[in-house]
Amino acid sequence: MTDPAGPGAADAGAPREAGAARDAGAAGDTSVPVDAEVPTASEASVGRGSKRLTSDGPWRRVSPKYVGVEIASSIITGAVLSGVSVFVALVFGAWFGWWMLGAAILLTLVLLVVAPRRARAIGYQLRSDDLLFRQGIMFFRIVSVPYGRMQLIDVNRGPLARLLGLSDLKFVTAAAATGVSIPGLPEAEADELRDRLVELAESRRSGL
Repeated sequence: MTDPAGPGAADAGAPREAGAARDAGAAGDTSVPVDAEVPTASEASVGRGSKRLTSDGPWRRVSPKYVGVEIASSIITGAVLSGVSVFVALVFGAWFGWWMLGAAILLTLVLLVVAPRRARAIGYQLRSDDLLFRQGIMFFRIVSVPYGRMQLIDVNRGPLARLLGLSDLKFVTAAAATGVSIPGLPEAEADELRDRLVELAESRRSGL
C-alpha cells in the first residue's frame, strides 16, 4: 500500500531535521562548558582597586595643650545640654526633661574620656605633592590636599587657643569640600607651616 504522504514527504522532512540539527549545533556553540573557569567578582576586580593614600613618613601631631581645648569644649557642650534639659523639666513640667539631663551628663562624661584620644588622633604630613590630614576615632577621616590647589591659607587664634598659645591653620582649595583646618598648632609652628604652604602652592601653580 502506497504511503499517502508519498516519497516527497520524507524528502521534505529531511531538510527540517537537518535544519534542527544545525540549530542545535549553533545553540551548543554559544553555551558555556560546565567545567569552564568563570572569573568571580573578586578575581575580575583584581588590578582595578582604588588608589589608597599612603604616608611617606611619620605624622606630625598637634600640641598636647590642645587636649585642654577639647576638654573645655566638652564641658561647654554638656553645660548647654544640661541647661536646656533642666529648662524643659522645670518650665514645661515635662518628665522627660530629667531623662534628657541624665543623657546630657552621660554624653559629657564620654566626651571628657575620649578628649585626649581625639586630640592625639589629629595629625598632618607634608608629602612631595600634597598635604595629608587625618582626624577622628570612630569616624576616621583622611584628606589629601594638593599644594597647587590651595587658594587661601589663614591662621586663626580664638580666645582659649590664644590663652594656651595655640593656633588653627585653615586653608581653602579650589574644591570647597576639601577645605581643611588643622587645630592645636603652636603659634610658631602655625606661622612656619603657613609660609611653607604658601611657598609650595605658588611653586606648583607656576609649574616649578
